[in-house]
Amino acid sequence: MQNSLFRRTEEEKLKKEGRVPPGQALTQKFPVLHYGPVPQFDPATWKFEVWGEVEQPLTLNWIEFNELPKTSLTMDIHCVTRWSKFDTNWQGVSVKTLVDQGLIKIKPSARFVLQHAEYGFSVNLPLDIVTAENFLLATHYEGAPITPDHGFPLRGVVGAVLEKTELVVPYFWKGAKWLRGLEFLAEDAPGFWEQAGYHNRGDVWKEERFG
Repeated sequence: MQNSLFRRTEEEKLKKEGRVPPGQALTQKFPVLHYGPVPQFDPATWKFEVWGEVEQPLTLNWIEFNELPKTSLTMDIHCVTRWSKFDTNWQGVSVKTLVDQGLIKIKPSARFVLQHAEYGFSVNLPLDIVTAENFLLATHYEGAPITPDHGFPLRGVVGAVLEKTELVVPYFWKGAKWLRGLEFLAEDAPGFWEQAGYHNRGDVWKEERFG
């Protein structure tokens, strides 16, 4: 009862601050939602790839990936199943940083990015969201490695950064768990859930849940 009262009080506070999108509700847990089994991770064979509309393809093993510059982000995240979790802290690699430092050189023809994950799973996003400050290739959550059921060793994460209100905020499914690569595209290509009927953009403030 006390926890329920605290949740409602905190949710009302967040609503007054304008941080709760339409149709969303605060959760104090971190629900696990995904399609298919949790894959096994083998650091000896794992690799991350970047290809498509880039000047040069990139392939990194686990050691090389962990040598990339790190970023820490605090974001509100919003699931299409209507839960929201606020002030979550993530650590990992920012695509924006990799582009700014010349580690990824994107061709002018690139307009979209397809995240490729284990089991052939994929998620599409516009290039301007992937290279924005609220998208992260995350390895850690709240200071610890992401758990296997939340995407270990690497997942895409997209959310709302408090001081960056101009950034587009997609639903949380738009960051792929168990991420293995990024394909830069000239034309859009729907991912797994988009092909199954989810909205292609998934803007949380417009309640773009389903197509």
